[in-house]
Amino acid sequence: MVAEDIILKPLLTEKGYDGIADKKYTFIVAKSANKTQIKLAVEKLFNVRVDSVNTVNCKGKLKRMGRNEGYTPDYKKAIVQLTADSKAIEFFNSLS
Repeated sequence: MVAEDIILKPLLTEKGYDGIADKKYTFIVAKSANKTQIKLAVEKLFNVRVDSVNTVNCKGKLKRMGRNEGYTPDYKKAIVQLTADSKAIEFFNSLS
């Protein structure tokens, strides 16, 4: 898998904004990606040093539209902790 296929998009939530100051960033990643692949992809895309990666498989929520029910898609979330001497990811600088 290519790095662009592993990191799908950043996840911007209130809890995610709190982690930016501590160099913790949250991303939606491919469901088949493991922690090693996620680490290498973030290092390649953003030119930073990754300390650790935590992953969470998130189940889709039940949604209704009238009498029809369905689920939103399942996704995988990765919380990436950068090393202390690493530079911050530029995309998130304007958000914190």
